[in-house]
Amino acid sequence: MVSLALTLVLIAFVVRLLQVQGVDASTYAAKAEKNRYVGYTLAAERGGITDRNGVALATSVDAYDITADPTLFSRDQLKIDDGPEQAAALLAPILGQDQEKIVNKLRPANRNLRYTLLASRQTPQVWKQIKDLKNALTTKAETDKSTVNVLAGVLSVASSKRVYPNGDLAAGILGWVNADGKGGGGVEQQLNKELSGKDGEIRYAQSGGRQVPTVGSTETPAVPGSDVELTIDRDIQWAAQNAITEQVQESRADRGYVIVQDTRTGEILAMANSPGFDPNDLSEASSANMGNAALQDAYEPGSTAKVMSMAAVLEENVATPGTHVIVPNRLHRGDRLFKDDIDHDTWYLTLNGVLAKSSNIGTILATGQLGRTQSKSNKVLYDYLRKFGLGRYTGLGFPGETPGILAAPDKWSTSQQYTIPFGQGLSLNAMQAASIYSTIANGGVRVEPTLVRGTEGPDGQFTEAAKPEKTRVISARTARTLAQMLESVVGDREGTGTKARIPGYRVAGKTGTANRVDPATGKYRGYTSSFAGFAPADNPRITVYCAIQNATQGNYFGGQICGPIYKKVMEFALKTLQVPPTGAKAAKLPVAYKP
Repeated sequence: MVSLALTLVLIAFVVRLLQVQGVDASTYAAKAEKNRYVGYTLAAERGGITDRNGVALATSVDAYDITADPTLFSRDQLKIDDGPEQAAALLAPILGQDQEKIVNKLRPANRNLRYTLLASRQTPQVWKQIKDLKNALTTKAETDKSTVNVLAGVLSVASSKRVYPNGDLAAGILGWVNADGKGGGGVEQQLNKELSGKDGEIRYAQSGGRQVPTVGSTETPAVPGSDVELTIDRDIQWAAQNAITEQVQESRADRGYVIVQDTRTGEILAMANSPGFDPNDLSEASSANMGNAALQDAYEPGSTAKVMSMAAVLEENVATPGTHVIVPNRLHRGDRLFKDDIDHDTWYLTLNGVLAKSSNIGTILATGQLGRTQSKSNKVLYDYLRKFGLGRYTGLGFPGETPGILAAPDKWSTSQQYTIPFGQGLSLNAMQAASIYSTIANGGVRVEPTLVRGTEGPDGQFTEAAKPEKTRVISARTARTLAQMLESVVGDREGTGTKARIPGYRVAGKTGTANRVDPATGKYRGYTSSFAGFAPADNPRITVYCAIQNATQGNYFGGQICGPIYKKVMEFALKTLQVPPTGAKAAKLPVAYKP
């Protein structure tokens, strides 16, 4: 009976062994391998962002993701009950985290969890502190058997950290990278796919939190992201950002923006916002300032838009710069009474004088000649506004960009029929406003603005960005005439833009002071002050546009607070790009006439 019992037991063992080693061998081997092997993602190095001259604007530096194997903090492993608490007490001050948060990660609900991320993208110095602490505990445990290395299960994975060497410079353009390593705004978001590259993976056998070197490992290398070269010139961006920041602070304004554009290529040389933010430290950033207001703010431009009305009048051959326009002190239209920014006796102006003195009434009278009826005049003007790019996206494809607001002419209210010609009752963004003047400077051809020159892949091959679309808006003749008229705004003593004069250069420009819609209430409150222009006026190379929202201290007229910014930024840009004066004398178009 004993022999029979032993035989039955041995048969049971044999059957079980056959099942484990033969029938279910692969299943158990897979389970063992799952517990034995660990895998980590190898983060791809994010591509850098540079200016047009190769100067780094955004780059990635070595960093470490601090990770842990929660199973190595259990009682079975450490022979103590408070392993996670002891480890958290040591790690919290180094990682700058709440101790309880670390404990929850080291003692997860899923007891079989083999990987948890304690902190991402830490500096090499942080990992060195942890590693030194681990080594000290290991040494102590070897000499004192009652001591336990509670950090044995803390590991690291090589990663990278995004750094912006110039601080807040061009932050509105660049954007930032979020905690997941993805672009959270600006170019970082727009070109996230190109910049990110492709993550790799490594898998190896481990024991006690250490890699077993004799077993080997499998690795799929990460593919680095592409580098992006912008059209921005860092030095011009710096000059523009400094100038607008100083004026916004001095005027105690809500915000301001400056755009510098190459008139021939459409390339954006600077796009500055104030106030801005430092993408290196988002904890100190205000959410209201983390976008790119120059593309995201929609506002009524005011008198800088009059140049489009004049373009329509000239192109349709209903007037010339010398056409006489009688401008009364007040003008009745419908149920509205219109006036200029100052009270005056009846002005006897030329069409050139209407633009130079920025007369609202004169602009209404001039555009009223575009059609036999007011509705036909509205339709003609609307078509030109659309050609100049209003009511549509600029073509940059920038995150959060606004197309502005331009209603169809049959939707214009009684008031809008007369306010739209002088820049009220429609809205645009700062880039659209700059593009209008670049179009005139470029002989009447609109070139879509561009912000990216190209990308360089991991193989070192540079790929140029697609060529911008070009559209003829007005004739070259009309564009030249407008340039001469815009010179009167700056050069004539009766013009509104005299503060934008640049010694030695011919300057074309226009001032603007518009009633501003308060975004919080939807009602008019305060002013939008602006100045737009290009130089040299007779051989244009650079357009500069400046706008300041809701200046509450000192002067708020565009010519007074934006004219000097235009001058400062334009002078810097002309010198940086080594653009010489043409030396030709400006044509002196008459501003007024004697009745």
